[in-house]
Amino acid sequence: MSLSDCRMLELPKIHDPRGNLTFIESDSHIPFGIERVYWVYDVPGGSERGGHAHKGLHQFIVAMSGSFDVVLDDGKDKKRVHLSRSYNGLYICPMIWRELDNFSSNSVCMVLASSKYDEADYFRDYAEFMKARWS
Repeated sequence: MSLSDCRMLELPKIHDPRGNLTFIESDSHIPFGIERVYWVYDVPGGSERGGHAHKGLHQFIVAMSGSFDVVLDDGKDKKRVHLSRSYNGLYICPMIWRELDNFSSNSVCMVLASSKYDEADYFRDYAEFMKARWS
């Protein structure tokens, strides 16, 4: 897996004068079935989140409110992606190191995941991640 496998995906946006509506369906709008949903909020200014990679987990990250950046690293290249719209998001494939930063006030980061939480799926040490990438 490389950075080229991670990409922005636009979600359906239904316009209505009473307010817009966006939705996500497993295996239709994102390339995996959804097993877990969580969100990150009330992030103090200057804080970072993430700082890990997953061995097999697929994720889709959406800025539901406010904005933040996601820094992707495949062990060779890095890319910074700014998320600020609730009708698109970032697909992240397995074996990509990610860090989230630059949170605006009142931002909400929603993450859709392909499986339930499993600590064994994490690389939390960058050196171990790099060793696994290139072994």
